[in-house]
Amino acid sequence: MRRMPSCPRALAALLALAGTLLWPPAPAQAAGKPPAPRASQAASAAPAQGSQRSAGRPKARQAARDKTGAKARPPAPLPPLRDGQAEERLLQVLELTRKGQSREALAQAERLVRDYPHFQLAQLALGDMLAARTRPVQQPGDVPAPLGAQAGATLQELRTELHRRVQARGNPPQRGSIPAQFLELAPRYRHAIAVDAERSRLYLFENTAQGLRLVADYYASVGKLGIEKAVEGDQRTPLGVYFITSRLDPATLRDFYGAGALPLNYPNPLDQVRGKTGSGIWLHGTPPDQFSRAPQATDGCVALANPDFERLLRTVEPRTTPVVIARALDWVAPHSMQAERKAFDAVLDGWRHAKSAADMQRLMAYYAPDFQGQRKASLAQWATTLHAEAHALQGRSVELKDLAILRWSDSLDTMVVTFGEVAAGARTGPIKRQFWARRGKHWQIIYEGVIG
Repeated sequence: MRRMPSCPRALAALLALAGTLLWPPAPAQAAGKPPAPRASQAASAAPAQGSQRSAGRPKARQAARDKTGAKARPPAPLPPLRDGQAEERLLQVLELTRKGQSREALAQAERLVRDYPHFQLAQLALGDMLAARTRPVQQPGDVPAPLGAQAGATLQELRTELHRRVQARGNPPQRGSIPAQFLELAPRYRHAIAVDAERSRLYLFENTAQGLRLVADYYASVGKLGIEKAVEGDQRTPLGVYFITSRLDPATLRDFYGAGALPLNYPNPLDQVRGKTGSGIWLHGTPPDQFSRAPQATDGCVALANPDFERLLRTVEPRTTPVVIARALDWVAPHSMQAERKAFDAVLDGWRHAKSAADMQRLMAYYAPDFQGQRKASLAQWATTLHAEAHALQGRSVELKDLAILRWSDSLDTMVVTFGEVAAGARTGPIKRQFWARRGKHWQIIYEGVIG
């Protein structure tokens, strides 16, 4: 499996890469006084982030929507703003600068700042480009020491955000590869999402007849204190396999959540078995006075810029959109998982045959001694439920419709299995979700319940 490089390992290289893109040696100045920047340009020379980078969920802000009030001649028309466009345009500015096309880079940076006045990285890039007219600029946000000390952590957050955006562009997933967690998705699962916390990146996939296809990826922020959420209020983002449960209209939310929110089913059954607590883990947008947030800035949610998040709101569907949140994603070729999928399909088929035959002894062997069912039912209580369900089949076989299998591996190797359990000849049946854990050479069910 191909593991994408983690930020700590690649940070030094990224610093050098970002430096070559945006911060080349300052060109020699012509004799005479250097051109004075316009007022709007000078204001962008230092980051204006301030308290906007504070983490957590502050009280509702009543900030007005962006109003620049500029009276200058409008720039040439640009294509309509779309998801990912601001980042794309920023990276284009860096590329133009690297090629020595400083005049075009400056013009594009100015237009980017006008279109996205709260995009702090764009402001930072424009400020450095103006500063480079008079002195060498050695690093992002290369401001005089007093200003640098005043900016404090905010400036470092902006540098980290820039490096992670550059990293995503410079080292994308191999074409056609997918995260190893997506073992099998039913056709009715039209999309899937994967979050790489170390890279501050969210990946959106479309489930096609040919398999998963990466259609977009976005910069994303996670918990202020990092990942591996364990308890309520720890300001960490959980790791695991989750599902979007609903779609929240922005009109019903505070401005803090921006374009809207997509709640996740944290804590999932595996989290609950492990004693994890907390709630309210969402994918959501940003406040109107921020374009994006620092890489670690939330109370545990995953936050995207509003234009990017609007794409998710328009695209994904609750209940059938899995969301994998990992420290670092493992990207693999889909065909490399065929053997694992075939082996687990055989286990699942054995469970199905045992239930179809109402063979309780064989059926119960698939359930772990520490099994916990829906509403915390014990194994003995669940056995009663299984006995009733098996005998209600009256000899009919069980069919598994819309099967989805997602794998999660940490200290425990698990499979998250969702399916419609339909008796032969019936048109519908309950939708069930099972969590299987590998115990030695065998897979056993540690959770089972009906969803919906």
